Amino acid sequence: MTANPSPTGRALRALELLQAQPGITAGRLAAQIGVTERAARRYVAILREADIPVESTRGPYGGYRVGRGIRLPPLVFTAAEALGLVMAVLDGSHAAADVDDPVGAALGKLIRALPENVGRPAATMRQHALAAPDRGALRPGPEITSALVAAVAAQRRVSIGYRSESGRQWAEDVDPWAVVVRHGRWYLVCHSHRAGAVRAYRIDRIRSAAAGGEQFRAPGDLDYVGLLEQHLGTGWEFQAKVIFDAPCEEVARYVSPPMGRLGRTGDGERCVLTGTTSNPAMYAGEWLAAIPIRFHVEGGPELRAAVAAVAERLTAALGAAPDDQRSPGTTSKAASRSRAPGSKSPAVPPAT
Repeated sequence: MTANPSPTGRALRALELLQAQPGITAGRLAAQIGVTERAARRYVAILREADIPVESTRGPYGGYRVGRGIRLPPLVFTAAEALGLVMAVLDGSHAAADVDDPVGAALGKLIRALPENVGRPAATMRQHALAAPDRGALRPGPEITSALVAAVAAQRRVSIGYRSESGRQWAEDVDPWAVVVRHGRWYLVCHSHRAGAVRAYRIDRIRSAAAGGEQFRAPGDLDYVGLLEQHLGTGWEFQAKVIFDAPCEEVARYVSPPMGRLGRTGDGERCVLTGTTSNPAMYAGEWLAAIPIRFHVEGGPELRAAVAAVAERLTAALGAAPDDQRSPGTTSKAASRSRAPGSKSPAVPPAT
C-alpha cells in the first residue's frame, strides 16, 4: 500500500484481505488497512453496495468472509509486487523477456494486463535485466511436475518411469511425500515400494507419472528438506572418511549434508566426516578442495585416489611450462645452465 491510499484503494485492499483471510475480524481488517474499526466496517458496506456478497458472523469466533458466487475482479498488483515477480523470475535464471520461455511468456501477459503506472517499471526491468544461466539447474517439464505435486496434495500413489544417470530404466510405484527444489534441481521425496525404503528421485529423470493409485498417509512430522539432504549423502557405492584438524563447530560451516555426517574424535579436538559418494572425483575436487581446513583422507580407496589426482594436478601447475608453451621472456632450465659463470638468474620460488 502507498502512504495515503485512496478510498477505492482501501476498498480493494479490504476485498483482498477478506478473500485471503476468511473470518477476519473488524479489528484485524482495520489494522491491516490502517484505519479505524468504524472505517473498516464502512469499507465492508461499500463492497456490499457493489453487489459483493460479504457475509458476517457474530460472536467471539465471528468475522467477515466473502460468500459464494462472487465474480472475481481483475488482478490488482502494486508496483512493488510487480517488480518482485520479475525479480523472482530472474532469480530462477529464467529468460524473463523470452516469449518462447513459458515463464517469460506468462510474465509478459501479466505485465501487459497491469495499469501503465504499475506495469511500466516491471516491463523495463524485464527488458533490461538479465539472468546468467545456472548450468547446474535442470528444470523438469511442467506436466510431470504438476502431476506429482497434485499426487502429493491428494496423497495418492503414483506409478513412475525412471531413467538413472547411467541410463538404466525401470518402472515402480511410489508414495509421493514431497517435491523439493534444491539448488535449481527438483526432487521427489517418496516411499519406494520397489525398494521398500525412502528414495529421492530427480524429477527431470522421471519419464512418466501415472496417478490415481490407492491413497496413503504421508508422515506428518518429517522435515522433507532435511530428509532429502541426508538422502543425497548416503547409499552411494564409494565410501568417504575424512578427518579434519579442527573441531566440528568450525568444520560444520563448510560441510553440507550431502557430503555425509560429522562426528567428534575421542579427544574432541578433531572432527570425522563419514559419507558416501557416486563421484569421488567431484567429492575431492569440488567439495574437499574448497574447505580451508587441514584434513586427512582415510577412505575409501577411490576417494584417496581422487584426492591424490587433484594434488598431483595442482602440484604440476606450479612447475615450469613446456618450452613450446613458455611465455615470452622466460628461460628454460637448459638455457639457464648455459649462462656464463657469474651471471645472475631470475629467482624461482620453491615448489610447495
